[in-house]
Amino acid sequence: MMIKPEPPFTRLVASLPATVPFTGPETLERRSGIPFTLRLGANESAWGPSPRAIAAMQRAAAEVAWYGDPENYDLRAAVAQMHGVGLANVMVGSGIDDLIGWIVRAFIEPGQAVVAALGAYPTVAFHVDGFGGQLVRVPYRDDRNDLAALAQAAREHRARLVYVANPDNPTGTWLTAAALRGFVDQLPDDCLFILDEAYIEYAPPEAAPPVDVRDPRVLRLRTFSKAYGMAGARVGYVLGAAGIVGAFEKIRLHFGVNRMAQAGALAALADTAFLAQVVAATAEGRADYAALAADLGLPALPSATNFVAIDVGSAERAAHIVDALAARGVFIRMPGAPPINRCIRVTVGLPAQRAAFAALFREVWAGLRD
Repeated sequence: MMIKPEPPFTRLVASLPATVPFTGPETLERRSGIPFTLRLGANESAWGPSPRAIAAMQRAAAEVAWYGDPENYDLRAAVAQMHGVGLANVMVGSGIDDLIGWIVRAFIEPGQAVVAALGAYPTVAFHVDGFGGQLVRVPYRDDRNDLAALAQAAREHRARLVYVANPDNPTGTWLTAAALRGFVDQLPDDCLFILDEAYIEYAPPEAAPPVDVRDPRVLRLRTFSKAYGMAGARVGYVLGAAGIVGAFEKIRLHFGVNRMAQAGALAALADTAFLAQVVAATAEGRADYAALAADLGLPALPSATNFVAIDVGSAERAAHIVDALAARGVFIRMPGAPPINRCIRVTVGLPAQRAAFAALFREVWAGLRD
């Protein structure tokens, strides 16, 4: 039988490499044959979801034969009430990764520029490349987003979008609300500022600008993956001007957030006491990691997230530590771009997990020092 040629891809898709923004721990386990006993590399919450969220998802499981509400009405209404905004200012998607894809698709024509830090969240590059944009990368300064350089790059390249995570991933550092307000005023008039606040629940109050959905220049992204402990459910939301948020109805996958995820997120949002406990316990864990690093003579970057970046001096040393810990059943990560690739990044675990990590990290570090 004659073999038929494969139908041609678009020029854009044909030009792209197959890629996964994050190699999952499951993939690493399959490659090595070594199961991870400590999963401290994906910034998942060691405390898991609120018991109320678990109960709500269990109840919703009995109704999983039904589609979820394509408007996510109840969850959007609860989010809107929490932030003091209208329903039209909120849209729910399947995590911040999904939301970034909407934004890039809605605002970027092929060849147009998007500005972000060198080393910023890899999904940004994934979507910019996938929709034909050009990503302009600006190095960190003092392990933080360099707002002055980002604004300058936006003006020079006539960027349509600028992306900043605050608090930042992968450094854990944060910027003040005042600095961010001044930054927006330095951007071109037709440039949209994407403020990714995935870790904002862990941050000090001065890191979060008041939510002002009257300003069409800013979109705020939030998630249930981190402090709410629902990374596997894939739920996030965007806050912004109604005219912009409403346009996402044209392109979003309307059944992208499943019935159980909607129910769990709604219950998690209401359990403010559990959230406060997680945030406090995470702060204790960050302090443990900082003390561990100091005891080994290593700097730890200041963090307002659920992870800590520890400066081990060089990218080569960081890669060795990541591999050596993986061989001992410990999953952590390191940033991918200089100069922050001199660090390892460790998710805050439960006290027993932190103690186990500390013992193995000390062992690996001692081997490097011998």
